Amino acid sequence: MTYHLPAGKALGGPYVVDVTPEKAGWGYSGLKVLELPRGGSHTFDTGDSEWIVLPLTGGCTVETDDDFGQETFRLAGRDSVFSGVSDFAYVPRDSRATISTADGGRFALAGARCSRRLPARYGPASAVPVELRGTGNCSRQVNNFGAAAPVGAGDGQGFECDKLIAVEVITPGGNWSSFPPHKHDEHRPGEESVLEEIYYFEFAEHEGTPGLGYQRVSPSGHGRNTDVLAEVRGGDVVLIPDGWHGPSMAVPGHHMYYLNVMAGPEAERAWLICDHPDHAWVRDTWPDQPVDPRLPLYTAPSQ
Repeated sequence: MTYHLPAGKALGGPYVVDVTPEKAGWGYSGLKVLELPRGGSHTFDTGDSEWIVLPLTGGCTVETDDDFGQETFRLAGRDSVFSGVSDFAYVPRDSRATISTADGGRFALAGARCSRRLPARYGPASAVPVELRGTGNCSRQVNNFGAAAPVGAGDGQGFECDKLIAVEVITPGGNWSSFPPHKHDEHRPGEESVLEEIYYFEFAEHEGTPGLGYQRVSPSGHGRNTDVLAEVRGGDVVLIPDGWHGPSMAVPGHHMYYLNVMAGPEAERAWLICDHPDHAWVRDTWPDQPVDPRLPLYTAPSQ
């Protein structure tokens, strides 16, 4: 099984990235990236999966049609993943959806097989929690648009899905993220959850030169013993069925973006991780260092 899919190696139908559970060889997580020209549109059936339509560049209209009625959501989107938080639309399983755009753009469809059918909804950019995680050269920004509510949190925290968890991470050039390395490949109630994960990368250019970075996944002794050390560039995908993942390293001069899509068999939708025992101490150094002054790259717009 190939876990690093360079740009152009995950094509499928109309999608420049088409990762399904079948193609990944697992049970739940999926990701599609759709590029549309000016005036373009695309219709798809959601099947047995729930989806979040997230503009990467440009804006669009998302229309849903199913036995429960019709909904239309207009997404303002953004110029790029490095320019601002985006609004998004949640499309439930057993539906048909159409994405259309006047000016063209690139749109991510983050998905997960699920059993519950939740209502179609609009997610405003203003409601996306923007978190600064880590300090020093481990500083990064996390846009928690599709995060699960913290364990034990009350209503109103997190964005409700049945199985899907999805976030955006921006790492300034020269910094390390997904660090300390961590995993979520064992069922340990209250401590660790089983989640399949997809990383999709984009990079900021500098004077027309594309950026790049590096992604490490090392065996944890569980599952497939996934082992990856990859140079990643814009449009690349890394699949993580198991293992310690991290660091994700951005080369100096180029900010790195990745979209994380996660889902798994757990009854509770929760992001519970275990840090690598050799590197967990790094978290203890964070309170003694300032957050990288380049962050936040941007904040969510006011309502």
